[in-house]
Amino acid sequence: MKLTLIFAEAGVELVPPELWKHPSVKKWASKRGKSPKKCLLDISFHYSAMKELKDWWKRGRPDILHLCLLEALDSPLNRKGMLQVYAHTYAGKIMKFRQDVRIPKNYFRFIGLMEQLLTEGKVPPDSEDPLIKIEDTTLRAITSKCSHIYLMDEMGVKKSALSFAEEIVKHENPCIIIGCFQSGTFSPDIYMLADERVKIFDEALASWTVTSRVLTAIEIKLGLL
Repeated sequence: MKLTLIFAEAGVELVPPELWKHPSVKKWASKRGKSPKKCLLDISFHYSAMKELKDWWKRGRPDILHLCLLEALDSPLNRKGMLQVYAHTYAGKIMKFRQDVRIPKNYFRFIGLMEQLLTEGKVPPDSEDPLIKIEDTTLRAITSKCSHIYLMDEMGVKKSALSFAEEIVKHENPCIIIGCFQSGTFSPDIYMLADERVKIFDEALASWTVTSRVLTAIEIKLGLL
């Protein structure tokens, strides 16, 4: 089994042009010695500027992806070569992570990494086999290669993490999609990709908590733990 894990609609993007001249954006960019157009949008620093953006509550949260990636890429499942991680951004960009990439634990170093990726298209920029790259593809193209697609959704059918994992490991190439945004719901296009919508708890859980619990359950079922 090899699992495709997709963090969907992640709030990771460069500051959009309409905010470049906003005082909070200019101040943050100046502090970092960068142009506003090369800075990552972050609600912690740009809240006052973001309130006029469409779907602002789903955007400017790179910290959520950071935590999810730390959980996934350092997991035993990934270390055993049984996991392929993608991040799909709010703007529709697809980030592919090589299995041996090690994401910085420091958040500000992670911000710099994402800025380089979104600016250059890959990390390292001059590599023929980059650790991370933006792929010219779509979620539908990725999921079409998977044997079964699960969408983690608080309105889905409740299953215990272990029973859910038992189902997953029966598939040759399953896919799990986890929302990677602060609030709101998936776009209709995301829902249409799913064969099943599943939840593992009665209440909404943070994206990184879902990631941790589901991967751990799969590792237990596979005898990796």
